[in-house]
Amino acid sequence: MVPIKRVLVKLSGEALIASDGYWLNPATLSRLAADLAAASHAGYEIAVVIGGGNIIRGAKVGAAGWIDRATADSMGMLATIMNSIALEGAIEAQGASARTLSAVAVPTICETYARQLASHLISKKRIVVLAGGTGSPFFTTDTAAVLRAVELKCDAVLKATQVDGVYTADPNKDPTATRFDTLTHDEAIARDLKIMDTAAFALARENRLNILVGSAHHDGAITAILRGEAKSTLVTP
Repeated sequence: MVPIKRVLVKLSGEALIASDGYWLNPATLSRLAADLAAASHAGYEIAVVIGGGNIIRGAKVGAAGWIDRATADSMGMLATIMNSIALEGAIEAQGASARTLSAVAVPTICETYARQLASHLISKKRIVVLAGGTGSPFFTTDTAAVLRAVELKCDAVLKATQVDGVYTADPNKDPTATRFDTLTHDEAIARDLKIMDTAAFALARENRLNILVGSAHHDGAITAILRGEAKSTLVTP
């Protein structure tokens, strides 16, 4: 296990969807916020990127053809801002300090992202929620997560998924699938393992950024993964 002090946690927007289809499940939001707060109290410096797929997926809407992709991606960026300010409020309710910074300027709602400001806030033990993706269309929040992790000199990206690591196949569909404890970037590419989208993974490999993949679907999961106490896969340079 690599030593980790500063980490960027990538959360899925889809994870926030309630069982009745509503875009936001308050119980899930509170649990994720509690886990992030606990990790911060444990001494980790934390930034967070959360997707907007529970509200809209720009690539899917753009592919449907009724709206152009750049406009659809702008809508997706706004969705991430909605999720981010919801998460900020939930983290604050857990007794931890949080601040949302957006790559898309919405100054009456939250502050605009700047690398120096974000790094300063993280060093002061504030959980920084990074909204608005990269601020440009055609890039996923996976790419935004890796980009911000590199900019902010994070030790790793922790990608929270539905399963406890990277498998040889989808374990929900293939009972013979086996989990990797560790992988290199090159091995992951050679095996065509879908850890992140191509642009995100290429950026991680180029900058020798560690990626942790694990499940955040139980209490205390984030801290447990960071401490090496929960199952996960570590993808190393």
